[in-house]
Amino acid sequence: MSEDALIHRLGAGDALLLRALMACFADAFQDPQHYVEALPSDAYLADLLARDGFVALVALAAEQVVGGLTAYYLPKPERAQSELYLYDLAVVENHRRRGIATALIAALHRIAAARQAGVVYVQADPEDEAAVALYTKLGTGRDVLHFDLMPPADPLASGGAAG
Repeated sequence: MSEDALIHRLGAGDALLLRALMACFADAFQDPQHYVEALPSDAYLADLLARDGFVALVALAAEQVVGGLTAYYLPKPERAQSELYLYDLAVVENHRRRGIATALIAALHRIAAARQAGVVYVQADPEDEAAVALYTKLGTGRDVLHFDLMPPADPLASGGAAG
């Protein structure tokens, strides 16, 4: 990994760094609408960062966020362990090919091991050749289909009952 990058796990006081990570994602994924245009309040972000089930890691170089990831713990009902879902991972363009993504995943593996998570898993779009190459180097792939099942705008209108 680049000698000038440091991996840091975000905590409740790191809303500003989480905002910088969202800007990194917006740039890398070319999706500012999703990642930066409607960010919630610092209080919401602090609450999210304090949650046991959420992990955010950043790579810092010269005190600037140059990459990072977000992940979620998923407790399993069939055995006393969890899985860790790596949701987003990006490195800014001028810091790529320096081992930062691999170092972020290694840090996530250490967190998973400490929590006795059985696996870290991630999805990648087949068109994203860099992501597919990285994940192929680090793990085992499967062909799967991904479906977005959107809840109705009004759950009661579709015959659901209020909980």
